[in-house]
Amino acid sequence: MQNRRHFFRTITGAAAGVYVAGRRGLTAAQEPPARRQVSIGGRRVRVIDIHAHATVAEVEPVVKGTPYERQAGGRPLGPDRIALIDTQGIDIQALSINGFWWWEVQDRALADRIVRAQNEGLATFVSRYPDRFVAMASSSLQFPDLAAQQLEDGVTRLGLRAAAIGGHVNGDDLSLPKFDPFWAKAAELGVIVFMHPGGADNIVREGALRGRGDLGNIIGNPLETTYFLTRLIFDGVFDRFPNLRVGAAHAGGYLPSYVMRTDVACDVRNNASCANRKKPREYLRSQVFVDTMVFSDEGLRHLVNEMGVSQIVYGTDNPLNWPVTVDLVLNASWLPEADKAAILGGNLTKLLRITS
Repeated sequence: MQNRRHFFRTITGAAAGVYVAGRRGLTAAQEPPARRQVSIGGRRVRVIDIHAHATVAEVEPVVKGTPYERQAGGRPLGPDRIALIDTQGIDIQALSINGFWWWEVQDRALADRIVRAQNEGLATFVSRYPDRFVAMASSSLQFPDLAAQQLEDGVTRLGLRAAAIGGHVNGDDLSLPKFDPFWAKAAELGVIVFMHPGGADNIVREGALRGRGDLGNIIGNPLETTYFLTRLIFDGVFDRFPNLRVGAAHAGGYLPSYVMRTDVACDVRNNASCANRKKPREYLRSQVFVDTMVFSDEGLRHLVNEMGVSQIVYGTDNPLNWPVTVDLVLNASWLPEADKAAILGGNLTKLLRITS
């Protein structure tokens, strides 16, 4: 789980850096930057960000004195996050807690307390700024039945709008039947499950992505996402739960870029043993949603062509400093105005049940 710990330390440092850098640039007489208002065709549109990292202070006393104490630290959410999204033109951000270090906890009671603290902490923050944030539920997926209960509690009691998960549970594929109680509950509740990877330590040998370039992030994260989605498809998870909707960070990894090979695998590989009832591409166009982290006009065009506008949502990896802005969508001259509005916020308005 070394990559997960590295991810958590990295995001904590980056978040603090964004805040400090932003504050250093201000003098006493200066006001924070004005909130960017995004319009398409002269009409104001609401921008919603599905890919936003957060930590909450409420979990710290729960793990104090345990081996997980150092994992719980980070940057508590506050008004500085509002200042940050204001400059980026984001109206509503869907907050999730990533790293999934608590999946290593084998004490069921402690795992439950950690998740409850995280979910309640996010719900408390959202209640202070209900017009700017919604949140996703964490869960203890090392105990699938408990995870289903936690998800239901987060959605029904706390008003959380989605579920946040990683790509594997201590090396176990999430397409295994033992995780079906969680998938069944997500489908029953009608919430999207947003997956964020942690470096593909379930796929590559230890140290394989070391060296220059931070390859555990650059290659490992999209690789883990690709494997995760492909397993759900070939192992029949989407068929077992036809109402299930899954979101994937980083534009769905490599899968949308090479889905044509996946699409024919069950036809041409005699040993494929596929459990899926439909072509893989059909799941990408119905039950899978991906964010806009492709960084180029051509990348966005390819994503739209392979998956369709209805399956693409805006995501930033906030507060990390990836160059993913609303301008990628706004400047896509080939994209109709209605499609731009759908990607930037319309699709997520439906998926996250945002009414106000």
